[in-house]
Amino acid sequence: MNAVVWQAASLLLEYPTDELYARRPLLRAAVADLPAGEPAARLAAFLDHLDAVPLGALARDYVATFDLRRRCCLYLTYYRDGDTRRRGASLVALKERYRAAGVEPATRELPDFLPVVLEFAALHGGADLLAEHRAGLELLRLALRDRSSPYAAPVEAVCATLPGPAPRDRAEALRLARTGPPGELVGLELGLRPFGPGGTA
Repeated sequence: MNAVVWQAASLLLEYPTDELYARRPLLRAAVADLPAGEPAARLAAFLDHLDAVPLGALARDYVATFDLRRRCCLYLTYYRDGDTRRRGASLVALKERYRAAGVEPATRELPDFLPVVLEFAALHGGADLLAEHRAGLELLRLALRDRSSPYAAPVEAVCATLPGPAPRDRAEALRLARTGPPGELVGLELGLRPFGPGGTA
């Protein structure tokens, strides 16, 4: 079940294209086969949004949401490492992790790009990888929810598959980000902008 949720969310969190819209029937069928619960409900809600919004409008909203707002960052190591040398080491470690599983992502995106991470988790049993980035996922979820963004729905679907209680608010998610899993190096730096000086909160 979780693998279907992660694969669907991976597709829905990519920049929207004609191909995504063409895949709506396939995505609907996959989501309809999921057990009743929050992941299925949230994915279905976003698919309803796709049905109601033209591609051009969705693409503009995607850019406004993810490319211009540092709090809505799809690059997971940013939440833990900021734009520091430590983040570079995290990206290298993530690439090595993919290669150890026999995977070379067929994309120019960084290895911590959420759709890439979700696809890896779906195809190669990466629940532990998502759990390691729980804080970043929760911070993204809260930021999207605060914005009343429809993109909160697929992120909420992913977060609902993770074990343990979800952080109730941003302060609790920040504490999780600073603490991290046991033995993990943490260096969240909230003032940094992952996309340069044009980013806004």
